[in-house]
Amino acid sequence: MRQLIELQRQLVPELLDVMRKRYKIMQQVMLAGTIGRRALATTLSMTERVLRAETELLKEQGLLIIQPSGMQLSEDGKKVLEEIEQLGDQVFGSSEIEDKLKSMYGLKQVIVVAGDSEQSEITKRELGRAASQLLKQAIRSGDVIAVSGGTTTAQVAKYMSLPNSIKDIVFVPARGGLGESLDYQANTIASMLAKRTGGHYRLLHVPDHISSDAYESIIQEPSIKEIVEVIRNARIIVHGIGDAIVMARRRKTDPEELLAMQGEGAMAESFGFYFNRNGEPIYKMKTVGMRLEDIAQTEVLIAVAGGASKAEAIDAIMKFGYDHALVTDEGAALRMIENYDANRHHDEL
Repeated sequence: MRQLIELQRQLVPELLDVMRKRYKIMQQVMLAGTIGRRALATTLSMTERVLRAETELLKEQGLLIIQPSGMQLSEDGKKVLEEIEQLGDQVFGSSEIEDKLKSMYGLKQVIVVAGDSEQSEITKRELGRAASQLLKQAIRSGDVIAVSGGTTTAQVAKYMSLPNSIKDIVFVPARGGLGESLDYQANTIASMLAKRTGGHYRLLHVPDHISSDAYESIIQEPSIKEIVEVIRNARIIVHGIGDAIVMARRRKTDPEELLAMQGEGAMAESFGFYFNRNGEPIYKMKTVGMRLEDIAQTEVLIAVAGGASKAEAIDAIMKFGYDHALVTDEGAALRMIENYDANRHHDEL
């Protein structure tokens, strides 16, 4: 397959360009569910005339349904889209942005979706969908998969599915729940993933932020000890990344602690740990679940986060050095590369 694609790339490079364009059209229609031609043209930065010709062809091929209410993928269209995505880089190759991020952080895999998830809900959905495809490729029968909470990881659950050949998988929260909307708590996301895949789930019914005394008491409970042991032995972790100060304020961190964290240069938060811009953990909440040593030993660690304002936070977590894959968007990726190049230029002077 790879040899055939390379021959096509050399002999008829325009063929892959056309394929990429139609793939993006189908991808955006799938994300939107139902979308009008004008809205789709705006999303894709494409003229309505060009888009009309492409969508009519996709309709003739039975891949697209066009109705007065808008366009949507047919069942055949969904199958074709999934098959193309499984070929991944073999068809389209890695983008320069993805290759740059791989080189910067020593990552095995990077996926960069178009747009900025802070500006576009469609981009946020695409972040989740891309991460779900990556997770789907990584899962094996019998796996334990730990997930963190957050709006972006919640999108992963919405698009997750698995073939019937994958059995006996268990989804667990990476740590105790954050006091926010139930929809975005790790427990909820773990249960959603299990229901979407036919797997099982285990829940951790403890607060995210507790006192030292409460922590020592809870961690001794047999039922808590048992589920924590399962969590700490997860083969796969899917986690989001937050801005340190934003997350600390959401957790109603004591003002003195918050000032101390700012003074130490807290830049990013993940797993209940706070990291400085060099990727060094500088503060840990009293939270039940994953420890740094568990994260370091995890076989597959997938980070999913986007938005230009999170570029420095994502950079900090990538410098922590244990992630194997990153799913992000152009808004964050371009800012990260810009900052990296500027810092390198400064160091050379």
